[in-house]
Amino acid sequence: MSQILLVEDDFAIRTALVRALRELGHAVTAVDTGIAALSATVEQRPEVVLLDLGLPDVDGADVLSMLRAVSDVPVIIATARDDENEIVRLLDLGADDYVIKPFTASQITARVRAVLRRSGKTEEDSVLQLGDLVIDTLSHEVSVDGKVVDLARKEYDLLLVLARRPGEVVTKRELLSEVWQLAWGGSDRTVDVHLSWLRRKLGETAAQPRFIHSVRGVGVRLVAAGPDSSP
Repeated sequence: MSQILLVEDDFAIRTALVRALRELGHAVTAVDTGIAALSATVEQRPEVVLLDLGLPDVDGADVLSMLRAVSDVPVIIATARDDENEIVRLLDLGADDYVIKPFTASQITARVRAVLRRSGKTEEDSVLQLGDLVIDTLSHEVSVDGKVVDLARKEYDLLLVLARRPGEVVTKRELLSEVWQLAWGGSDRTVDVHLSWLRRKLGETAAQPRFIHSVRGVGVRLVAAGPDSSP
């Protein structure tokens, strides 16, 4: 569970997002102005701020600058603005991530996990195990059936993102954001190529998956598998 401060002036969006995030287990405080966001950040010390840009009193970019003056809390910009120059400007101002509306609560949850990991504010077991696949996050060692698998850095990062969400379908857009830090651009082909390399090293193929299963038109998921789980 994460402590999230939602800054959103649209009543319908704010209400729906608060409900959805709470159903996913988060503790959510919601405000509808920039000044209220600053006060809540100082007083409540949330773990993450989800910040809309189109606020009625202060532009979200100015709120971001003021937040950075008083706190190092991770900030995820959530807005309909999709201009690349604006995205770059806000990231340079100190935003940790940027998600473009419309989005789902599950997507926000994934972004929250990602920024908390990057900020070092989450704890996890040093060893992740899914069946016969074992990942040591301290040594970056990966093994399958007790044998060490030599992965390139991006292959390891890709596997780790999937392993931290076992059984959950992860979209290619989310993978581009978390592995390559491309929240607004990048090609699905990049993900496809690295998935192909990763599958080969794990001893499987897209046609005969063991750990990494594709969900057509959605993304991929990592499942626990034993030695006899391949088709």
